Amino acid sequence: MPFDEDQVLGTLTLQEKASLMSGADFWHTKGVERAGVAAVMMTDGPHGLRKQVVEGGAAELGDSVPATCFPTAVTLASTWDPELMRRVGEALGREAAAQGVAVLLGPGVNIKRTPLCGRNFEYFSEDPYLTGRLAAGYVEGVQSQGVGTSLKHFAANNQETDRMRVSVEVDERTLREIYLPAFEHVVKTAQPWTVMCAYNKIAGIYASEHGWLLSGVLRGEWGFEGLVVSDWGAVHDRVAALAAGLDLQMPGIGPRPDKAVVGAVVDGRLPEDVLDAATRRVLHLVARSRTEPAAAPDLDAHHELAREAAAAGAVLLKNDPVAGHPVLPLSDEENVLVVGELARTPRYQGAGSSQVHPTRLDDALTALREVLGRDVPFVPGYTVDANPYQDLQLRTQAVEQARQAGTVVLFLGLLPADESEGYDRERLDLPTNQVRLLTALAEVNRRVVVVLANGSVVALTGWRRSAPAILETWLGGQGGGHAVAEILTGRRAPEGRLAETIPLRLTDTPAHGNFPGEFGHVRYGEGVLVGYRWYDARDVAVAYPFGHGLTYTTFGYDALTATVSGSGDDLAVDVSVRVTNTGSVAGAEVVQVYVRDPEASVLRPPRELKGFRKVRLAPGESQQVTITLGARDLAYWHPTLRHWIVEGGSFVVEVGSSSRDIRATAAVEVAGESAALPLDSMSTVAEWLAHPVGGPLLRGAMAAAGVPETDEEMLRQIPLEVALSFAGGAVAPAELARLVAAANA
Repeated sequence: MPFDEDQVLGTLTLQEKASLMSGADFWHTKGVERAGVAAVMMTDGPHGLRKQVVEGGAAELGDSVPATCFPTAVTLASTWDPELMRRVGEALGREAAAQGVAVLLGPGVNIKRTPLCGRNFEYFSEDPYLTGRLAAGYVEGVQSQGVGTSLKHFAANNQETDRMRVSVEVDERTLREIYLPAFEHVVKTAQPWTVMCAYNKIAGIYASEHGWLLSGVLRGEWGFEGLVVSDWGAVHDRVAALAAGLDLQMPGIGPRPDKAVVGAVVDGRLPEDVLDAATRRVLHLVARSRTEPAAAPDLDAHHELAREAAAAGAVLLKNDPVAGHPVLPLSDEENVLVVGELARTPRYQGAGSSQVHPTRLDDALTALREVLGRDVPFVPGYTVDANPYQDLQLRTQAVEQARQAGTVVLFLGLLPADESEGYDRERLDLPTNQVRLLTALAEVNRRVVVVLANGSVVALTGWRRSAPAILETWLGGQGGGHAVAEILTGRRAPEGRLAETIPLRLTDTPAHGNFPGEFGHVRYGEGVLVGYRWYDARDVAVAYPFGHGLTYTTFGYDALTATVSGSGDDLAVDVSVRVTNTGSVAGAEVVQVYVRDPEASVLRPPRELKGFRKVRLAPGESQQVTITLGARDLAYWHPTLRHWIVEGGSFVVEVGSSSRDIRATAAVEVAGESAALPLDSMSTVAEWLAHPVGGPLLRGAMAAAGVPETDEEMLRQIPLEVALSFAGGAVAPAELARLVAAANA
């Protein structure tokens, strides 16, 4: 029940305030019964409720109440649909409310720096813009039901290897442009009730104790109004963490952290107003939280929504013609053979703390038989434990039946042990027994459709030529099997787009050589060139680019315009393009807007996603799509001036169907601001002469002293102080000091 937080705060003793700074057990906050402060429950998400049957104890990953298992974030991101994300969030919020849960621990918005991260299935994308917009929809949806979210893991948690200790060595510009923007957008637009700090260190400081991150950036710059909670076990020094801005330590570990806080206040190491501010935030969380379960949700409707989301997130990577016609969709009369254990034993979610006990579970084999209304033959083809003898038998059986089939639908993918929270993947490849099966089938049947199930990208090199059609379904949740059947048979058109690049080789990936680090440190040596930014900047060939995805129709683009208005923070670029369904069936297109700055004074990626819109069109239908870009969409973080800056000049707006399928471009001229750096005596002659204020001052001083201006590049790159000494001290030190002061005035 709501209460007056300030009034309650005034009644609490020092010991009671300190007690609210840590959990009561694994899932609950502490309460203060005397003051009417209830304990509230947090529990795992993010793609479904994982509320333990036995509350309070340590995590029991396999023992939770039934809940709708929605597709994981890797699938949801491939929908490119913030409104669908909001609807999924609303459903998650309803189920959490029905269980009396105050905060659902999600979403995870960490950027996919490497495809080997074992927890990539729980994160959205390699791109911060896409990640932020999808996550904001999720947060708005959950919180519309009176249940809080926990935006995680703040920040730079991009690997599982040594995740509780590793120090991330990353420059501020890379943090600001790649790893923080998704958090920033969600905080500013959706105000999650909580933000969860990461385990790792940043430049040697634990995220739980990082004052610049938690207080300076999160609260000071972005205006975060909620509570900062630790990841479970991420606090090492309770007093230092509280001083840095971390409010709630989870899980409960007994009285030790509370005693430490009381002692620090008593002996003056921690100001009591810092404790009061954190206490007020905990009280605010309790006051806005449910203490009684809400009405039971419609789980059948939620299952249908899970099916819809799984279908929307499936990406048709390839659909080549065989005998003049694309392999997909299958006709109802098709002589189909289903192969692959994953067709009847689905891999539908990730491993670790996010495992959900589904209310029901579709498998693709049963669903395909139901949709086609007849029996469909099936062969397992391989074993999940890679038993060589059994694999040989099953492979032989599958090949024999494939000779007689019209089309083979082959289900392949990673197994739970291949990717999980807590450790990273060792390789990009599919299991060897699965690839051998595909190769053998392709030798006897040209029409092989591969259906993939995996939590992050897998290497397709070496086998994709054997399959004329490839459908990437990721981890589709409890409704994924039915969604796959509908896409294969054309009941639904595929509409997913890649939220991460599929590389050809592991050695091509941006973090290769800088992952997972050594001796407790990981260096983000690729800087801002993450994901497609890296592949485009290096002109590296990829299997399939960011944003790619086919459907059963085609789309045309024309009539692109880009109009600039305003200036400074009010700068706007209205991008408008007409999109037409040029095929014979209805379908969805994701219009993607990229920006590049060909005249930048710093290294910038060749293109960056700054807008997108999903549109659904009937055959022959057109729609004018308008997306407005702001100043931030054209800006970069200046590492010396330490703010976002738009450099004036020409920008190129690109509109297309993927980062490498650009359909139309337009150039715009933008008025920006000067990126001139403060000058000092060790700034080079070239830097002085290029400076709008310092240049004229220096030329005047040199002319007065009889020192000629040089056009020799070697001399222009010498610090001014040294260059003037070469001129025999014609400009005195006092005069040089005056020039520095005047240039920076």
